Amino acid sequence: MTDPEAHEHTHEDAWRAILTGKARGLQLTRKLVGWIPAGPRCKLCLAPLKPPGSVLLKIVGFGPSRLNRRLCRACFRAVEKNPGGAEIELSFLFADIRGSTSLAEHIPAQEYSKLISRFYGKAAEVVDKQDGLVDKFVGDEVVALFVPGFVDGNPAEKAIEAARGLLRETGNDGGDPWIPVGAGVHTGIAYVGRVGEGDACDFTAVGDAANLTARLASSAAAGEILVSSSAAHAAELDTDGLESRTLELRGREGAVDAWVATAETLAVSPAEE
Repeated sequence: MTDPEAHEHTHEDAWRAILTGKARGLQLTRKLVGWIPAGPRCKLCLAPLKPPGSVLLKIVGFGPSRLNRRLCRACFRAVEKNPGGAEIELSFLFADIRGSTSLAEHIPAQEYSKLISRFYGKAAEVVDKQDGLVDKFVGDEVVALFVPGFVDGNPAEKAIEAARGLLRETGNDGGDPWIPVGAGVHTGIAYVGRVGEGDACDFTAVGDAANLTARLASSAAAGEILVSSSAAHAAELDTDGLESRTLELRGREGAVDAWVATAETLAVSPAEE
């Protein structure tokens, strides 16, 4: 007789191996397809998602998924068939448009829609460039995950670099921004995997770490990246000359320490490069 609890632990261990990049089958697939020239790749197996590379693999089921542009069909089916996930350490990036309510009030709805679409597009570009996963776009906010198994390098450093890139792409680097953006970056433990039931399922991350990052982002002024102390430590952030803040965040009992970074802040201490 199968022990349900043992089966659940086995399932969780499998997810943890995937999310931390230690799954042998996934490592082998990455090696096999990694040599194929490509632009965007599946965040799990590295299969090319656009021609010419995708043409070679489409016939064996590795073509781009129509339901999730960041995964190939094979990986998306695997995620669908294996509900669950695992608690792991990862880094989050939340970025908000500052003053979006007032902005929407003073320009036509169609113009506002185009502005938001442009913001979404720039966010997707910089997150993809740093090996992150766009978790969701919600109104005037973008949420991105930097999962160890999907990132080539340091997830916290990549999250900060993505935040810096987004500020530059939106003009929040000392000039006149075409849209004002502030961001928050945090590293912590969260449950990552397939969350939900039935048709209301998604690959996402949930937990206190996600909530804390959201609060950091909402506290950041335009042009600022509020980096939690844990993210700064994980990224080996050079904090010399950076402003430190102790924040009383809405909905949290204790204060949170953070560093204020900008588009031009070095993500890694020069001594560690």
